[in-house]
This record gives sequence, C-alpha cells and structure tokens, in this order.
Amino acid sequence: MALDKNEILKIMTELAREAGKEILKHYTSAIAVEYKEDQSPVTEADRSANALIVQGLMGWYPDIPVLAEESADDPKRLASRLCFVVDPLDGTKEFIKRNGEFTVNIALVEEGRPILGVIYVPVLDEIYYGGKGLGAYSVIQGRTERLRVSERVGDIRLAKSRSYYAPEMDRLIEHNGIKQVLIAGSAYKGCLLARGDVEVYYRFGRTMEWDTAAMEIIALEAGGLFSGLNGNEFRYNKPNPENPTGFFIINREENRLDLSFLSSDAAER
Repeated sequence: MALDKNEILKIMTELAREAGKEILKHYTSAIAVEYKEDQSPVTEADRSANALIVQGLMGWYPDIPVLAEESADDPKRLASRLCFVVDPLDGTKEFIKRNGEFTVNIALVEEGRPILGVIYVPVLDEIYYGGKGLGAYSVIQGRTERLRVSERVGDIRLAKSRSYYAPEMDRLIEHNGIKQVLIAGSAYKGCLLARGDVEVYYRFGRTMEWDTAAMEIIALEAGGLFSGLNGNEFRYNKPNPENPTGFFIINREENRLDLSFLSSDAAER
C-alpha cells in the first residue's frame, strides 16, 4: 500500500478536530464518570469521540486496523504492517476537572514505529502534527509554524504531570537540581517540549501505546529524543498495548537526567 502521508495527516487532523468539537459538547454540562477495570475514569465524551474517530478512520482506510482506547481490541491488527493508534480523550482527569489540559491523540504506526501523529487541544484550539521525514508543525490561532525543540542546555525546564504522581519524580527533580518545573496534563506536555517551552519530560509508571505514539513522532520530528527509561525505543501495535517502561523526551542528549539514585526496578517503571 503506497502511503500519501500528507493526505493521511489531513484526514487525521480533521477527525481530531471533529472529535474535539464532540468532546466540548460534553464539557459544560454535568459529567458522569465511570471507572474501568484499571480504575481509570471514562466518560461519555471519551466514548463518543472514540466512535467518531474510529468510524472515520475505517471509512477512509478500511484496510488499516485501529487500536483505540475505548474500543474492543481486534487481534487481527497484529498481522498488519500498519495500524492507527487512538486516544480519543487523553487526560480524562483533566477533562473532569475542566482545566482544559486534555487532548485528542491519533497516530499511524508502521512496522511497530510511529510515522504520523496528530494531537489536538480542544479548549485551546491548537493542533500539533508531524510525520516521519515531514517535520513537525503547530497550528495556533490560524498560524502554521514549524516546531523546533529548544536549544537550551543547563538550567533546564521540566514538564511534570498534573494528575499523575510518582514519588520518583520528586527525587528526580531534587537529585538533578531542577529549578523550573512546568505542570500540565496529558500529551500536551510533549507538545510543549516540541515547541521549545521545556527541555525535558520524564514519566514514571504505566502508560499505553495510545498515550505516547502521536507524541513520540511529533517530538522526534521537532528534533527531540524519545526513549524508554531502560534506553530502548518503544514498539507499537504489540499484543499487549501497555508500554514496557516509563519514558523520557529531551531536547538534547546533554540534558538527559541522572537516574542513578533509583534502583534498577524503579528506573524501569
């Protein structure tokens, strides 16, 4: 299958925007929250945005399977070279809190690696997108700009999750003498790094493929470095879509943080 990356990016972007509009329909009304088996929250906004994106992708590209957070998994995807990976509402906790820091994430992976990614921030109406060999871009207030990571080395700024707490993070910040910490929710932190607002983003603990796929390709195409905490690259479209370790994104190798204070088990969480 010959891929027109620009065409697919356009469709992914349109679907992300449509899903964002659907999510915002639920944003100002009472939000009914349910909890999945892993105790993560889910709302009707998650489900309706998921259905919109999955149906849209399947309509345009019926031969490419979809791995989506709120859809039943189809193991047939494992035999496919290509797979869409979708988080219809990344940052459900932020959505419930109504702080605006949630995103719509859509990625396309090929042979286990992300090659296209779109992240939409509905409340801010900001789009971030990137493609392998195409670069990464933002569309903010109607202006399209190329994304470039910061060139800053030393006195770096770190992005920290708003609603996810890991005790290792406080120790990481203290051990490495980080003075500037920016707190934000969802994959938006990866966008902040890609556009040069922070230099490092470390995440300990459990994440899923749909949390990271779009963010990874955007950060890479903006010039950043993305790695699992064990030093290995992430693989996608796996039988188990859980990422094997925590991860980090940095603007430059010189800003890789020291994890030596952690046990080997904790360093790979």
